[in-house]
Amino acid sequence: MISERQEKVLNYLIREYIDRAEPISSDLLKKRSGLNVSPATIRNDLQALTTEGYIEQPHTSAGRVPTEKGYKLFIEITFSGKTDKFPSFILKEVQEAKHNIERELELAKELTQTLEEMSSILNVSHRIEENILFDVLKIIVPSRITYKKNIDIMRELLEEFDNF
Repeated sequence: MISERQEKVLNYLIREYIDRAEPISSDLLKKRSGLNVSPATIRNDLQALTTEGYIEQPHTSAGRVPTEKGYKLFIEITFSGKTDKFPSFILKEVQEAKHNIERELELAKELTQTLEEMSSILNVSHRIEENILFDVLKIIVPSRITYKKNIDIMRELLEEFDNF
């Protein structure tokens, strides 16, 4: 089991690693964490976290990076309900993610409504197109007897197009 200070060191290390994507040194943790301890104490905490498998050191002179076990603990701490221990950037990210999800759901709802409206319009349009096609077929059929009738149908079609 790790101490409360080691939890804080791990949290700061993971936060910095997420921001920088490179191994994090004890000196940087000292500067960023605001812990009132020496860099040597932080190095000792890092060694304990390494021994426990929460972090690793890619090579001897490198800083430390979180392991899968470290990320899991970070998540457990983050979602354990102890919001007073949450780093402020996590609370901000959770709120922003929640807001984005709500906005996406609203956009999806609007898109669904628009698609339903378009579907209705297309159904009506499809019926109108079928009627027009039938009328056009009547016009195409050649016959001197139906010439006047064809002219009347064409006028009706033009009126329908104007009203549409």
